[in-house]
Amino acid sequence: MGETTIPAADFAEIRALAWRLRRHTLEMTSRAGSSHVGTNFSMAEILAVLYSGVLRVDPARPDWPARDRFVVSKGHGAAAVYAVLAERGFFPLQELETFYANGSRLAGHVTKTVPGVELSTGSLGHGLPVAAGMALAAKHDGTSTRVFCLLSDGECDEGSNWEPILFAPQHRLDNLVVIVDYNKIQSLGSVAEVMELEPFADKWRAFRWAVREVDGHSVEALWEALHAVPAEAGRPTVVIAHTVKGKGVSFMEHQLLWHYRNAKGDELDAARAELEAARP
Repeated sequence: MGETTIPAADFAEIRALAWRLRRHTLEMTSRAGSSHVGTNFSMAEILAVLYSGVLRVDPARPDWPARDRFVVSKGHGAAAVYAVLAERGFFPLQELETFYANGSRLAGHVTKTVPGVELSTGSLGHGLPVAAGMALAAKHDGTSTRVFCLLSDGECDEGSNWEPILFAPQHRLDNLVVIVDYNKIQSLGSVAEVMELEPFADKWRAFRWAVREVDGHSVEALWEALHAVPAEAGRPTVVIAHTVKGKGVSFMEHQLLWHYRNAKGDELDAARAELEAARP
C-alpha cells in the first residue's frame, strides 16, 4: 500500500496555482491562435497537485537521475504543462509569451527540448508504452523512481494503450501511476458517442490494475489519491480523474467547440472576467 500518513498541504495555494495555470493558458492560446484551451483547463488541478509535492523533481536539476518521471501522453495539453513548469522554476515565466511562436522551444505539443519534459508527445497512445518501459527499467535498476503518466480519455480508444495496460501488471509495475483526465469529450464528439469507454474503471480492474476514481477538480481528493500510491502493492495504479472540459469558464464548460477554438475579442474579455471573479 501507499503512505499511511498523508503529508500536509496548503490546499489554498494549490487551488491558486491551478487558477494561475488557467490564466496563463487562456493568454497563451489566445496570443498564439492555438487550440486546446478546453483540455488545458480540465487538467489544471491535476498538474497543480502533482507539482505541489507529489512529484520528486528538482527544477535546478531537471535531469537529476533519481527524479520521478512524468509523461504527458495527452501532448495537446502543452500550454498548461509549460505553465506549471515555469511556475515551478524550470524556466522563466516570461518565456510563456513565446508559446507557439516561430523559433520557440515551447511548441504546440509537449516537447522534450523544454526543461522538465521527459518525452515529446502529441500522437495519442504513445506516452503510456514509453512510461511502462521507464517503470520496468527503474525496477530492473532497483531505483526508487516512480513514473506518472497523464492520459486523455479519448486516447484510451488507442490499442497501443491497452498493450501496456496488459503488460504493466504482468511485471508488477507498482511504480507506475496512470492518471486519466476523464473530461468526456474528445476531438470530434463526446466520448460516449465516438467510442464508449464505460464501464471504464471495471476495464482497468479486469486488467489487474489498482483503481481509484476521484473528482479531478478537488485538490484534496487528488492529493490523497496520488500520495497513496501504489494503491495496492505489486500492482500499477490508475487514478481516473472525473473532470470538466473547459473548467473555469462557464461558456467553455462541456463544449466540444473549445477543443479547437481559442478566445479572442469579447470572448477573451469574458473569459478573463470569469477567471478574475473566481480568483482564489
